[in-house]
Amino acid sequence: MATLNRPGAPDGHICGIDTAMEVIGGKWKVLILWALHEHPHRRFGELRRLLPGITEKVLTSHLREMEADGVVRRVSYDEVPPHVEYSLTEDGTRLNEALEPLAAWGRQRRKPGGAAGANEPGVPPRDDSDGLEHLRTDS
Repeated sequence: MATLNRPGAPDGHICGIDTAMEVIGGKWKVLILWALHEHPHRRFGELRRLLPGITEKVLTSHLREMEADGVVRRVSYDEVPPHVEYSLTEDGTRLNEALEPLAAWGRQRRKPGGAAGANEPGVPPRDDSDGLEHLRTDS
């Protein structure tokens, strides 16, 4: 996925967040990261079932982009019928881990009284979660 160059930014990015957002931008990419973390080595159809509402076209497009960005690995097995599996690369795993603080922030906002300004200024909310709960929608 290419970002248009911005004035004064030779590589088209002005900060690290900008670079990260290029990789995870879009409605479904962070959920694909979650699905591949929770369910490693999944086939296309399995991924689609893990992400209700995503279309085949969007899933295909996002997987290709994420593969090109180096966060998803695609392995094609020489079998009939064709067998392709997707998994996270080391960079994909690191990206998922980097999203944990953002997820903690989102979980805090979902709680009653957890909206902006509900916490003491300058003190981040405590997060007692145990890992990659950050993208689960059932919590």
